[in-house]
Amino acid sequence: MEQTSYRTVKDSSKGFFRDRGSKFLAFLFPVNTEEQIRKHLGELRDEYHDARHHCYAWKLGTGNEHFRANDDGEPSGTAGRPILMQIIKHELTNVLIVVVRYFGGVLLGTGGLVNAYRTAAADAILQAEFVTRTVDEHLLINFPYAAMNDVMRILKEEQAEQVEQQFDNDCTVKIAIPIERSPRLKGRLDAVPQVNFRKLSNNY
Repeated sequence: MEQTSYRTVKDSSKGFFRDRGSKFLAFLFPVNTEEQIRKHLGELRDEYHDARHHCYAWKLGTGNEHFRANDDGEPSGTAGRPILMQIIKHELTNVLIVVVRYFGGVLLGTGGLVNAYRTAAADAILQAEFVTRTVDEHLLINFPYAAMNDVMRILKEEQAEQVEQQFDNDCTVKIAIPIERSPRLKGRLDAVPQVNFRKLSNNY
């Protein structure tokens, strides 16, 4: 059965962990796209340019195939994966966690690094507020101006969110609607002459 909702965080949050002089600053962000992920990573690298490592993990969507973990120079599997495991443990998606490390002069070993990155990420999650959101289907609808009243009435009655619109002789509207209500909406649009629509890629 297709998943109709997902668990994420409402706003960004921060966590912290210290071990033998090394400081681990964790930053948790709600994200919807890889573009947003790159933006957050770039901003943190600029702000904490003097840190030795910027390790991270992220997960997007309701499946289990769209994620990434990055050790950023730490021994393989000691940073990105422990961060990702915290995301999975708390059943979160559409999130990015970055842990910035300032080296304290003492090597922590692989076990110490795993614990540090895991604990810093867990602390950021602990500070966050969880929310449940619907999985939306995104449609691009094309129709002539003469069909506007019919189309707009259907969108209103089906409580579709209008993301973007352009009205001229040929009109287009981008909408988002919870995936469980999408079949009824598309069926009603199909019944209106000269109305065409196509599915856009989902941003959860």
